Amino acid sequence: MKAIETALSLTQAYKLGIERFENMLGDEFSKAVKLMSKSSAHIIICGMGKSGLVGRKISSTLASTGTPSIFLHPAEAIHGDLGKVQKKSIVLLISYSGETGEIIALIPALKRLEVTIIALTGVKESTLASKSDIILDTSVDREACPLNLAPTTSSMITMVLGDALAVSLMEVKNFKQEDFALTHPGGSLGKRLLSSVKDEMKQNNLPFVEKQSTVQEVLVKMTEGRLGLALVGSKEKLHGVITDGDIRRALIDNNQFSQLKAIDLMNKNPLTAFESDNLQVAEKRMREAKVQCLVVKNNINEVVGVIQIFE
Repeated sequence: MKAIETALSLTQAYKLGIERFENMLGDEFSKAVKLMSKSSAHIIICGMGKSGLVGRKISSTLASTGTPSIFLHPAEAIHGDLGKVQKKSIVLLISYSGETGEIIALIPALKRLEVTIIALTGVKESTLASKSDIILDTSVDREACPLNLAPTTSSMITMVLGDALAVSLMEVKNFKQEDFALTHPGGSLGKRLLSSVKDEMKQNNLPFVEKQSTVQEVLVKMTEGRLGLALVGSKEKLHGVITDGDIRRALIDNNQFSQLKAIDLMNKNPLTAFESDNLQVAEKRMREAKVQCLVVKNNINEVVGVIQIFE
């Protein structure tokens, strides 16, 4: 189909664009990363039109990966929003042509603030490039657009460059999962990293049974508890745990299944976690052991809950 051929021509243009980008990386990129890593102010990203949309994404990625950043709309900047820029800040100006009117009009005001200007442009001989402290080349051989007009390949390269800055800064700053979680508290990763086992464990109506409880009594407690297990003993003294798997294996292997007691079925050395453990650490332990529940204890070895994951 013609549509598929067109799409494939776009991916080919993007591949060539990436290869060109790889060859363009050099001292200017390293200098930009070094300066940005030392900045105590927000990194300001500024672009108009499609460049502005890409700039918003770059700013968002920086902010979520340990480098505080603000997007500044150039047209709004000259009508008051320039107040977002601190003196001697670092400002990334995005313009493929390097001649975008709103961007060029902003430069004198930025110079008065003594900011460091990093240009993301495809034209090194442009006005923007000539007035910048660092030039990051986003030039492409041609756009993927059949008319070679719509910003396609160039937008992609600018996005890649922004991501490259962000991940390089993560390395320089030794940005870790725990740091990522602090800026993503609403996400699943953030929740796991910032939560403890105590935050997620089931604490009420735990399915305790006695060592001499019958199979029928064990099954009733397991059904009531809805955790797929029964706890043999008490809060103060846990003797073992019986899981669905223990019941199935006993049913297959023992002709006197109905005569068995909880003590005959239980695992005497169940996996446990402490209520203060990190939730992600507990989940990792369950996955490695291929179990869906952990018995949770407090610092005086009492059973205080059960933590469960679902695959």
